[in-house]
Amino acid sequence: MSEGTDRARPKAGPDRPAPPAPRHVAVVGNAPEAGAIGAAVDRADWVFRFNNAQGFGGATGRRLTHLFLMNFGGQTREWLDMPGFHRRAAVARAQGFVLPIDPGLEERRRPTPTMRKKASGEHDWTPELGARLRPLGHPVWLLRDPLFWAAQAALRDMGAEADPVPSTGFLALFLLVRHRPASLERIDVHGFGFGGWEGHSWAAERLWVERQARDGRLRLHPCGAPRLEGASRSDS
Repeated sequence: MSEGTDRARPKAGPDRPAPPAPRHVAVVGNAPEAGAIGAAVDRADWVFRFNNAQGFGGATGRRLTHLFLMNFGGQTREWLDMPGFHRRAAVARAQGFVLPIDPGLEERRRPTPTMRKKASGEHDWTPELGARLRPLGHPVWLLRDPLFWAAQAALRDMGAEADPVPSTGFLALFLLVRHRPASLERIDVHGFGFGGWEGHSWAAERLWVERQARDGRLRLHPCGAPRLEGASRSDS
C-alpha cells in the first residue's frame, strides 16, 4: 500500500488501514442470506471478501481489507472487458487483492499473449487482471500451487472424489487456518452457504469448515442466524 494511500485513510471506521498483525479476521461469503452482519464485520481487523462481494456497503458491512478475485475463467474475462471495473465499490475500496489460482511456473515466466488466449479459449487471466489492479496502488498477491494441492488433499480427507476444485472461499479459510498469524485470536465466518458452481465439492468443504469450528479454530455463523458473541482461539 502506498504511503499516500495510507495517509488518505482514516484511523477509525471501516476504511481504517489493515494492521499487519490482526487479532480478529472476518471472512464474508456471498450467500444472499448472510443477514444483517455489518456492525460485527466492520469491527474486524481484516475482512476477506470474494469476487462480486455480495452485500458489501450494505447488510454485510463496509470494511474490506482483502478482496479475493478469481483470475481464471469467463467471470474474469467479463471483468476485464468492463471499462469501469476499477470503479466498482468493492474493487475501489479494497486495501489489497488476492488471486487464488496459480497459472503454473511456465505460464508465470512466459505468459500466453492475450490475443492468443481470446482466440484459443485459454482462460488464465493473471497478468491482465494484475495489470488492471496495480494502478490502484494496493498489493496484489497470488496464491501458489502448494496451497491449492494441500487444500485438495484436505477435501479428499473429507470425502471429496478425484481432484476436487476448492472454492475461493475455501482457499481463503484454508490459508488462514494453515498459516495462521501468531497474533490472530478470532476468525468469524459469515455468509457461507456451501452451494453454487457444481464443480466445487460443497459437502466436503462444509465438513472441513465444521470440523475447524468444532476444534475452536474458527467460528462459523449459520446464514440468517443472529450473530454469536465470544471469541474462538486456535489451540495449534
